[in-house]
Amino acid sequence: MPGASSGRPSACCGCRRLGDVERDALGGADVRAVLFDVNGTLVHILTEDGADDVFRAAGHYLTYQGIDVRRDELRDPYFAMMRAQRMLSPHRHPEFDAVGIWRIIVERHATAYTRSLPAAKREQIPLFLAELTRGVARRRLKPYPNVPEVLERLRRAFPLAVVTDAQSAWARAELHQVGLLDFFDPVVVSGDHGFRKPDPRLFALALDSLGVCPEQALYVGNDMYRDVYGASRLGMTTVMFASDQGVKEYEDAVPDLTITDHRELLGILGLDPLDPLDPPGQSTSW
Repeated sequence: MPGASSGRPSACCGCRRLGDVERDALGGADVRAVLFDVNGTLVHILTEDGADDVFRAAGHYLTYQGIDVRRDELRDPYFAMMRAQRMLSPHRHPEFDAVGIWRIIVERHATAYTRSLPAAKREQIPLFLAELTRGVARRRLKPYPNVPEVLERLRRAFPLAVVTDAQSAWARAELHQVGLLDFFDPVVVSGDHGFRKPDPRLFALALDSLGVCPEQALYVGNDMYRDVYGASRLGMTTVMFASDQGVKEYEDAVPDLTITDHRELLGILGLDPLDPLDPPGQSTSW
């Protein structure tokens, strides 16, 4: 199992050690680091990835790159290539590559005008399309109540990390937009690696970077399959955040604890509750 091989000092040296009461609540685990899923756990996000306005916007943008193509000529191939990428992947839990899909689409429809554009601009078109379509598809993006305040309290006591299923083109930007990116190191994104949870390698990447073993890590997620089943297979203690997103049942997977409010994590980990004078946890939606 990955340990401190990354060369980073072990997180066990400087983090808070749990008392007997907290260890009992966690089934005896001595937690030295806390890891999180993002969407549906820390951030309430809604998207309509196949909506007309998404691919209409992409088509309008491509007009200025010398490409005349209608939204259905973009949408159908986009999702067909997504399915093909996953079918052809060597990984058991494959992730798709949005930028790679847009690169193929642009190459298929490129005109002489497109090819006359500066090379640096042509290279950026697929990434811009991935970002653009994600932005147009997004209907809601905001932290759940009390998340920033809870993370601020947690990071004083534990190193924090993220393991998320998302695309490289937007995962970190969305965390930055809602003011959460700087709480975490590392941020492990499935799109960077080509496979997604519950693949144990994603969790192992974070554990290795933190310098802790699975038995010393708490993982908080909202999906019984990808999060609870995935993390528990490595021996991590799991907390299920009961949001309205994610799979709620998978075979015999059961979280060690379930919460409905992120403030519960502070008590579970033996930390003082938020001060009554702290902000009430209202979050802005983008």
